[in-house]
Amino acid sequence: MDDIRSSGFSTPWDAPMVPPFPFRFRNTEILTLYWRTDPDAMAFLLPPPLEPFGDIACAHIYKMNDTDWLGPYSEANFMFGAALNGKPLGAYSPYLVLSSDVGVAHGREVHGQPKKLGHPAIEFRGDLIVGRVERNGIDVLTGTLAYKQKSTTPEALKPHFDFATNVNLKAIDHIDGRPAIRQLASRRLADVTVHEGWVGPCTVELRPNAQLPAFRLPVLEPLEGFFWRADFTLVQGEIIHDYLQESP
Repeated sequence: MDDIRSSGFSTPWDAPMVPPFPFRFRNTEILTLYWRTDPDAMAFLLPPPLEPFGDIACAHIYKMNDTDWLGPYSEANFMFGAALNGKPLGAYSPYLVLSSDVGVAHGREVHGQPKKLGHPAIEFRGDLIVGRVERNGIDVLTGTLAYKQKSTTPEALKPHFDFATNVNLKAIDHIDGRPAIRQLASRRLADVTVHEGWVGPCTVELRPNAQLPAFRLPVLEPLEGFFWRADFTLVQGEIIHDYLQESP
């Protein structure tokens, strides 16, 4: 009974799926692509009381080479700046896609992230870095960046908003259909070590897909891209807004 009531418990009993906090990501390769988008499109995807911050969206494509519990896998996170009560809060994620069933379960059950299975990838094609995000046989995103032409600092990786603080809408029902959890949840990466970073102009192409509609954040102007390699730790977060505790 104590095990079941404890934090971090996961089923099945004898082969738990969801890892407990904290767990470490090592030697992760990341392609980050920024583009200017429509603030009205951002506002459409944001749950109130969050408000859009700026007019920039980004996608991170991760090649997770060595992760506790999960092993190697790939992930993509679409993000843009969000504010609460007029103050910048971090980055909201309307869409995430990854190749790990464990990662999908953990992201949805614990963080409330809208994760779905797919196949993000980073490829090196001669003097070009190519990022792809595929679901249902469709490359929903294709992005490019020149291969390691201009080095940059860790501080320069977040020129538009603080993506290390990630905000998500967590929604879970009871088995009888009653709402169990309706929260805005926030978490921040810890113990981040950036081993290298490279910057340059990028390209971003989005293709429609009803099951991963990232095209709702249209590319009005491609901006800079970053390729970087880092270690970081995923830790517990916090509840920043509870819809079920609001006064009617």
